Amino acid sequence: MIGRFHEVSVHAPDLLASLEFYERLGFTQVTAGEAFPYPYAAVADGRLAIGLHGRELAQSPLLAFVLPGLLGRLEWFERRSIAVLDRRLGSDVFNEASLEAGGQLLRLLEARTHSPASLGPGETSRLGWFEEYALPVADPMRAAAEFEQLGFVPAEESDEPYPHIGLTSDSLNVALLAPGLLKRPAIVFSGPEMPARIAKLGEAGFEFARRPPASLDASLHALLVAPEGTQLLLTTRAE
Repeated sequence: MIGRFHEVSVHAPDLLASLEFYERLGFTQVTAGEAFPYPYAAVADGRLAIGLHGRELAQSPLLAFVLPGLLGRLEWFERRSIAVLDRRLGSDVFNEASLEAGGQLLRLLEARTHSPASLGPGETSRLGWFEEYALPVADPMRAAAEFEQLGFVPAEESDEPYPHIGLTSDSLNVALLAPGLLKRPAIVFSGPEMPARIAKLGEAGFEFARRPPASLDASLHALLVAPEGTQLLLTTRAE
């Protein structure tokens, strides 16, 4: 309904520092277009793309989707009383608009702003499998209803590795968390081998947060913070 997931967009004031950080983690820089009138780069791991924006965004991070025929789709949303927060449309501009669910901005783009990653099936970064986007919300049930209205499908409600309500939309999973576990959204990576990955990253010189969020076991989980402030949560899950 809102198109195909494109990237997690973040404001990167020092774009080169952020780019170097993600490349050290095994992300690949992909070819970026000229959709934005400011410095912009993108990195990808074959499943997840992170857009590094040199200008401050309305919210960072925000979730970007590609929705061809954007103008007609906005009319479809409005007929269903889904508020379009802003729009930038015209024959001489790159068409985009924004919606909101659970306090999270969703940016709708007319077309891609970067090329796909040229990685083979099963290839990942040094962080492992991109699991989900963890979003702390005031009311998880209400937020879930707002995401479902935009086409997300309920996936699970679980306490592992943290209490959450899960939803999915093509290649993006969203985990809605009650207040207290995270102060800000996090990009979550998971796998049964995560403790070994965490150890190798530490040996390579990456510095983790002193302790993982809330009740997470520090022997199984870790939090890495990118130069621009993006939270990367590494979690251990059973196969």
